Amino acid sequence: MDNHREEDVLRPHALLRAGAVDRAHADPRRDNRCGTGQAGSVRTGESTRTAAPGRARGTERRPLDLLAALTGVALFALMLLVVAITAEPTSVEDAVELRSLLPPSLLTPAAGLANIAVLLLIGATAVERLISRAHRQLVRALAAAGLGYGLTIALNTALTALAGDAMPDVLNASNVGGVASNPLHAYLAAVIGYARAARPVHLSRVAGIMAAGIAVTAASVLLSGYTTPLALLLTLLVGWVCAAATAYAVGTGAAAPATDRLARELARFGLEPLSLGALGGDPEGNQRFVAETVDRRLDVVVLKADTTNGVWKRLFLRIALRDPAAPPVLLGLRRRVEHTALLEYAAGAAEAATPRLLAVGELDPTTAVLVREHVRARPLADLADTELTEEFMDAVWRELRLLHRHRIAHRNIHPGTVALRADGRAMFTSLSTGSVIAGQLAVSLDTAALITTLALRVGPERAVDSAVRGAGTDTAAATLPFLQSAGLPLELRRSLRADRGLLGRVRGEISRIAPDAPARPAKVERMRPRTVVSVAVATVVGLVLAYQLTGVDWRVISDPDPGWTGGAFALSLLCMVAPALALTGFSPVRLPLRRTVLVQYAASFIRIATPAGVGSLAVNTRYLTRAGATGPQAVAAVGVSQLAGLITHVPLLVLSAYLAEAAYPGDFAPSLTLLVVIGVLSVLVAAVLVVPPLRRAVLERARPYVRGMLPQLLDLLQQPRRMVLGVGGTLLLTVGLVLCLYASVAAFGATPGLAAVAVVFLAGNAIGSAAPSPGGLGAVEAALIGGLTAVAGVPAASALSGVLLFRLLTFWIPVLPGWTAFNLLQRAEAI
Repeated sequence: MDNHREEDVLRPHALLRAGAVDRAHADPRRDNRCGTGQAGSVRTGESTRTAAPGRARGTERRPLDLLAALTGVALFALMLLVVAITAEPTSVEDAVELRSLLPPSLLTPAAGLANIAVLLLIGATAVERLISRAHRQLVRALAAAGLGYGLTIALNTALTALAGDAMPDVLNASNVGGVASNPLHAYLAAVIGYARAARPVHLSRVAGIMAAGIAVTAASVLLSGYTTPLALLLTLLVGWVCAAATAYAVGTGAAAPATDRLARELARFGLEPLSLGALGGDPEGNQRFVAETVDRRLDVVVLKADTTNGVWKRLFLRIALRDPAAPPVLLGLRRRVEHTALLEYAAGAAEAATPRLLAVGELDPTTAVLVREHVRARPLADLADTELTEEFMDAVWRELRLLHRHRIAHRNIHPGTVALRADGRAMFTSLSTGSVIAGQLAVSLDTAALITTLALRVGPERAVDSAVRGAGTDTAAATLPFLQSAGLPLELRRSLRADRGLLGRVRGEISRIAPDAPARPAKVERMRPRTVVSVAVATVVGLVLAYQLTGVDWRVISDPDPGWTGGAFALSLLCMVAPALALTGFSPVRLPLRRTVLVQYAASFIRIATPAGVGSLAVNTRYLTRAGATGPQAVAAVGVSQLAGLITHVPLLVLSAYLAEAAYPGDFAPSLTLLVVIGVLSVLVAAVLVVPPLRRAVLERARPYVRGMLPQLLDLLQQPRRMVLGVGGTLLLTVGLVLCLYASVAAFGATPGLAAVAVVFLAGNAIGSAAPSPGGLGAVEAALIGGLTAVAGVPAASALSGVLLFRLLTFWIPVLPGWTAFNLLQRAEAI
């Protein structure tokens, strides 16, 4: 394909064949015009010049950052030296003046809210940097935070070891606290380092709130008498130094391609370039260049060993699909290069119209080079409708027959790999995913892919007619079982998302031409993707449960406390009334409470055969429509109920995490649980926003419920009683389940903290909602048992027995009355 335009070519003055420097056109200041993926050009008279290869801007390190870091280190050392010379040993009893300024009852909630705000903003800025693809800046900020935390702990350990009990009172105001908070505060150093290294100047309001939150926590630590002004100043200095040091170490910008080595490698093949221009990356993550020699133009591709674009997706498809339909997974650089070279040499031997591979080279042990002749061509996606003639489509089919006649399968046909050359001949590009000695299944999949590709541009009728002309009626009819999404290349599947009914129309057109064609889809999948995920989840859950059951004292399980067990049972009944109250509040029509409670039991019966949450959504929606609501109203009401659950779930999780591991009251550092919770939430949000397949899956699942949600919300705001009933029922359900889990664990002799149990339940419930198993079966149990032992400190035996009792009461026991309620409601035509 002609990926090169004359204005995109960079003619480096350092690579002239004669070796002379064209001083009339060589201007070193133009070196900075080169980008990191596109060739920048500067016209001078009739020629185009670029920066010398190898001198393009790469990682930049500001000397000012290094100077700031060194200055900070020197200042820190000087301050410690002055303290060591002039200060007296501490007298902790004298450090009480600041404690009298503000009561701890005011400082504790203020610092708690500030910590939560700062951590949430850190997560938000990290997600924003990921979305903006500012990966280097994110790495710099996270590295500064980690370095600040670790360096503070190291300094505290060293100071404690050197000073012992004679720590100067200007550094130590309290003997309470560990190496993470006394005398220097590791949490404050970490967040100061992150805020300084991230530098969200484009988010000035966020930066201001983050600074205010840090200031509130620092003031709380100081006013509580837990630290001293000098220790706080040194903490600030540590965070500042770490931000400057990581800014210098990580740097800015992107590494420039090693065009000097590339030019020497081309010269070794006798292809010494007069100019070398970067054209960016290809879909596989490889760098592309165009080279001008004395007599021709070359296309150059640089492959790196660490390029793994799409490897996980291909690996998953390799497991899920049968061999001819699965894309190759070539992990090693040598295997990728050898496979590509084999396919292109085979295509050249078959006299196909693909660009001829001229050379295979190596820049270093982790970088290889493929050099091809340059062929002017345009992909099918860029051709005008008037150019999509029958002659062109016939030429495409001739090329495919030529490849198949020589047992070469392309296996990646889509609108970007079918092209029209300048000489009028059709050709296929990107043979690197193909195969030799191809069997009939691979050939049929290629044929199906080409019919679908042409149908995207010319419609099903013309595409099928061209297949009949180019391959014959029998071959076109035999393709019918392979016209299914699972057997098509990934890029072609993405193109089909704009017209999801296209495959059905193509199949209908083939059936019209060949009524006797086999209509049953061919089996190209080893197993469905959902089966792969379910098996993986079941395996992980089984291993986790097996590990957790090791050393369990089974005698504890058989002796629950009757009082706590009865309380847990009563709370499980409350957990059936609470969602009924919530649905009654959010419903646009009046619902009888008794029947609505029966609907929740019916949903409990349905969920044993459906993924978590799906059964209850379907039953509630059906119930509302039967009660008189329109379809959109019912879907919107259920959507508002789910939104209320999410809005209450996340704040309760963050608040419980903050309360779960309260350290020394004057420390005011967030607990590890809170850090983990906010970190996981940030990663999940980033994954949904950054990963397109995951984002599409979430949007497709949420779109039916969100579409009519705004009118329903406005209606609720005008009726406060319904709003209170709906939100109150949602909160009551969450609180009831948390208390039920607490009572179930307490029935076996454990006394965990209520906040820790809330964290475990809320996190476990989220994991269960994401698991593909019915009702989150297996995943919920593993998450709850692991969480109770790791977060709440519950012994393994009590955690296991408590979780089994909890799931028995809230998942299994409601199934029998749920079956009865389901039948009763069906007879009454209520669902």
